[in-house]
Amino acid sequence: MFKHILVPTDGSVLSLRAAKHAVRLAQILGARITAFYAAPEYHAKIAGDYVPANFVPPAVFEKQMQKTAEKYLGQVKKLAAVAQVACTGVYASNDSPYQAIIKAAKAGKCDLIFMASHGRRGIAGLLIGSETAKVLTHCTTPVLVYR
Repeated sequence: MFKHILVPTDGSVLSLRAAKHAVRLAQILGARITAFYAAPEYHAKIAGDYVPANFVPPAVFEKQMQKTAEKYLGQVKKLAAVAQVACTGVYASNDSPYQAIIKAAKAGKCDLIFMASHGRRGIAGLLIGSETAKVLTHCTTPVLVYR
């Protein structure tokens, strides 16, 4: 059945809960996991000669994103290690996480994306949007949604 599962995480309690279930599924199927984190892209907020007091240089921003990615991916790797499931971690910068998730699934030749959904519906769902819904809409890889 499925042999390589992409597990996107944003560090939330819900995504960690989904990761626990993805690890369990991988264990049952004998599959491996790639944990994935979509970091925001760097945007300097400089206007002309004005440099705001909270300016973060690109190198510092990259270090912060790498540290955050390692933390979130490490949580999934730890779950996989306990269950003796092979797991690697990957992160990429992209202001559209759904695009980064789809790209990571294709690049890793994953045959399933296992991700959480906050379950927002109605107006909240329309206004806030859902990365999960966007992945479902734009991806040809099967997606298992945990709620």
